[in-house]
Amino acid sequence: MVNKQQLSDYVYNIVASLYAAGVKKVVVSPGSRSTPLAYGFASTKEFDMYRQVDERSAAFLALGLAKESAEPVVLVCTSGTAAANYFPAIVEAYYARLPLIVLTADRPHELREVGAPQAIAQASLYGHHVKWALDLPIPDDAQVTLPFVERHIARAVAVATQAPFGPVQVNVPFREPLLIEFTKQLPARTFTQHFGAEVRPAKAACVFLKETVQATKQGFIIAGEMAQNTHTQAMWDFVRQAKWPVLVESLSHMRTNIPDDCLPYVVEQYDAILKNDAFKAHMRPQTVIRFGAQPVSKPLMQFLTAVKPANYIVIDEDPKFRDSLHVATHHIEAAIGQWITTLDVQVTAEQQHYTILWQRANTIAARHRTAYIAEQSDEGAMAGVLFKHLPEHSDLVAGSSMPIRDVDTFFEKTTRDIRIFCNRGTNGIDGVVSTAFGLQYASKRDTYLLIGDLSFLHDSNGLIASRYQPSDLTIVVMNNDGGGIFSYLAQSTVEEHYEQLFGTPTALGFEHLAAMYDAEYANVTTKEAFETALQTPKNKAIRIIEVMTDRAENVATHRALWQAINEELDTLWQA
Repeated sequence: MVNKQQLSDYVYNIVASLYAAGVKKVVVSPGSRSTPLAYGFASTKEFDMYRQVDERSAAFLALGLAKESAEPVVLVCTSGTAAANYFPAIVEAYYARLPLIVLTADRPHELREVGAPQAIAQASLYGHHVKWALDLPIPDDAQVTLPFVERHIARAVAVATQAPFGPVQVNVPFREPLLIEFTKQLPARTFTQHFGAEVRPAKAACVFLKETVQATKQGFIIAGEMAQNTHTQAMWDFVRQAKWPVLVESLSHMRTNIPDDCLPYVVEQYDAILKNDAFKAHMRPQTVIRFGAQPVSKPLMQFLTAVKPANYIVIDEDPKFRDSLHVATHHIEAAIGQWITTLDVQVTAEQQHYTILWQRANTIAARHRTAYIAEQSDEGAMAGVLFKHLPEHSDLVAGSSMPIRDVDTFFEKTTRDIRIFCNRGTNGIDGVVSTAFGLQYASKRDTYLLIGDLSFLHDSNGLIASRYQPSDLTIVVMNNDGGGIFSYLAQSTVEEHYEQLFGTPTALGFEHLAAMYDAEYANVTTKEAFETALQTPKNKAIRIIEVMTDRAENVATHRALWQAINEELDTLWQA
């Protein structure tokens, strides 16, 4: 049996090693087997500790912390299904490239696979959805145990924060008793520091990229979702050199905080523009350079698949090809950095004309979008009202499905300091509320969540976090009584079973849920009432604004907008 001091040394060795490796934040869910770890983090002053009793919500909270801070975040849970409830967020973290350090407390080895309670096969529970999994030895008095633990904790953080970032699992078995001796001073360590490597492009890649840009007559840049620690200033310097149109997804961190001299090159209305057949026929690109992930826009994906550019260059820090379209011709393994500003490219006259046509098209689409927000009252127009009233130095978290698509359509490019986030690793609707809380806890900025009614219901337990730590979040729920995204898909053309299987109306409102969590609440049905609610100072930690919308109206008005843009874009080629 391990004695209390040996257990304490073991636990504080883990805690000290995590802190030395750069971990500052930990999310803890209550449980018996994780008692030593919970005590270890709670009894030290080095960590910001967050609590959430629902493990699924806790994992997404940690994901939000990591997404905002671009730093590793620790998750701690007890054994059994508690660890299984982490799975959705870990899958999202893997594909979204976020550094979670998942500490799953476990039964000792002699209690595994023998019918003991809360004992499941959790040592490799997450399979291919973590970058690395480690099953630590049981605490004991062997001289090699603590040095092994110390170095492998350092390795776990190093793997999680090596480009591309991702989650790792450290399974930690404990025998009873589970109480430790508290200490206020973390122990000294024998392992000093891990030095990571920078992911820089080969010299040949830089030469190729420069020569390709300078030879291109029709080309554009795609800025997809990029890591939070991306060197965006280097990106803007490259845009200034190339003077190419930049199709900026809302999650690229390049649709906001735009330098004044780069505004003309930013095209944010590409989704609507690329619904126009004449535009696509005249604007076939010779070269496309994509930074980050593939954007969510279906018209853009269809365009690239159809034209198959002679040069489709993907610049990504991972050798794994993120090329779901299978049209990439070149892959440059590199993180975005100062190297891209040293290319010193020159622009062809033909490229300058091509850029001007993109700018004209963007102006047309933007003008229709602005008129739409002023004249219509559907979900998209309501979203446009929210975006207009977001304060300087604030963050917007969007749910998947319709919210992120409305952000992509109605959020205009701006010089304002507003950051936009969404869980697009796997595009799920789960954990969005908790992700927003995690982002706000890390940023300490005004944070707004735009979410659909089903997604809000799916993670309503995320609101529990507000009972354990100071919170500051405005939640805008677009309540169209069901799954609005399906109204745009082929399923909507088959009336039989549509509402039962896809529309899934619940006839639920959220006033009583808001009251349960002592949140401010407003129910609005007009843009005027919505503007009033947004402009009214918030008096409580959580504010929920429920915006009542109609799915059928939303589809009809969106399609009318696209048609109006399409008709005016046709005039570009009539001169």
